[in-house]
Amino acid sequence: MNHLILLVALPLIAAFLQPQVSRASTLAGRTLGPVVLAAMALIGLQAWGGLGDGAVSLYLGGFAPPFGITFYVDRMAALFAIAVALGTLALWPYGAEGERVREYTLTLVLAAAASGLALSGDLFNLYVFYELTAVASYGLVAARRRPAGLAATMRYVILSSFGAALALLGIALIYQQAGTLNLAQLAQLAPERLAGPVDLAAFVLILIGFGVKAELFPVNSWVPEVYATASKRVSALLAGVVSKLALLVVVRLLVLVFHEPRALEIMLVLGVLGVVTGELAAWRATDLTRMLAYSSIGQLGMIFIAFSIPGEAGLFAGLSLALHHMVVKPALFLLAERWGGSLERLAGAARSSPLGAIVFIVLALSLIGVPPLPGFWAKLLVMIHLMEQGQALYLAGGAVIMAGAVLEANYLFRIAVSFYRPAPAGEVLPPAHGLRDLGTASVLGAALLAGAFLMTPLGTGLQDIAAQAADVQHY
Repeated sequence: MNHLILLVALPLIAAFLQPQVSRASTLAGRTLGPVVLAAMALIGLQAWGGLGDGAVSLYLGGFAPPFGITFYVDRMAALFAIAVALGTLALWPYGAEGERVREYTLTLVLAAAASGLALSGDLFNLYVFYELTAVASYGLVAARRRPAGLAATMRYVILSSFGAALALLGIALIYQQAGTLNLAQLAQLAPERLAGPVDLAAFVLILIGFGVKAELFPVNSWVPEVYATASKRVSALLAGVVSKLALLVVVRLLVLVFHEPRALEIMLVLGVLGVVTGELAAWRATDLTRMLAYSSIGQLGMIFIAFSIPGEAGLFAGLSLALHHMVVKPALFLLAERWGGSLERLAGAARSSPLGAIVFIVLALSLIGVPPLPGFWAKLLVMIHLMEQGQALYLAGGAVIMAGAVLEANYLFRIAVSFYRPAPAGEVLPPAHGLRDLGTASVLGAALLAGAFLMTPLGTGLQDIAAQAADVQHY
């Protein structure tokens, strides 16, 4: 299993070589990144097959923890590492000729850092990979060099740097209390050394810090501006993949170190506020891209609510919602690449792109939670486990999710109706989708429909992953 280090090393080496390869051969420069990402996916799938019900710890360089870099690979880590490779491959950027090398390089760095977030078993290394992810995302957001995009990037940098400082302070508090940052050792020491108000403060600092990328309330104000100005492939990558990796770090800490009711309640409250603010803003939005951006905030808030459910049930529900969002939201952003702008421009869109309209409607129905699509089963799972808690706060969380679904249905149905409304006389129809964006969105839509027929094996597999991830002694 030592070859798992290639999930981080390969894209970093390729990013370093990308400018030289592109100068030598345009074709090689275009294919280097996709080939590397495909290799990463194969390595991840091979690791998945070799894990069985176990897990693997890697001590890089032969240095035992806490002195060396440790990778811990269980089924949840392998799942997200595979998702990083496949998601980045599907959303590989295609910029103008002068931008390609820069965007290719930054995307490879982002893939390497995201893989490190999925695999790292040390809190300090998680922070390093998180910062590397942030730097790569800044460059990708600003790649178009438009004034609005540069302004949005600057606000994103400021807020993200503020979050990183909070996270680093939280990590320092943990180190002061426990004397180590290795997650396995922290799990052993947590009941004795990490059970006071200082340690809860450390969790809140890390939650807010990493929550910037996970679109957590109240540090998600960057989302609508960035997603509206960046290319939609970059928006899809940030919303669909990067946000889940930041959330994964928080979930690991919650399970291994801060498994106490107060930490769960804080996540629940912030998740509820995320759903309320995100869905209300999406409902009022008059711009398609901003509507999808605010909707993403609401969906991430719902995932935070799911992960706040204690024990294996919360992990199962949260993973189900996270994987569903990882498929649906990138596809919606890709469709918005041509349809972006005022919702009034969508009149007659079904005539110019009938397949795009159908795919959008299928994705929207699953996002709302219409049976038998996967979104329905994921939301049903969350609602059942919330009701099982029997506490007022969790019941309120369930009520907020239901209200959010009603708002989602309202604004998404408005868009669907616009597709088939005749365009005003003399007005040009919305442009048809490019084959690349439409093809990627259609593949994701097909995967969603396939999931509706495979709910039993998918549910069993996710339940096994959640059970292993919840086993602190195993870790």
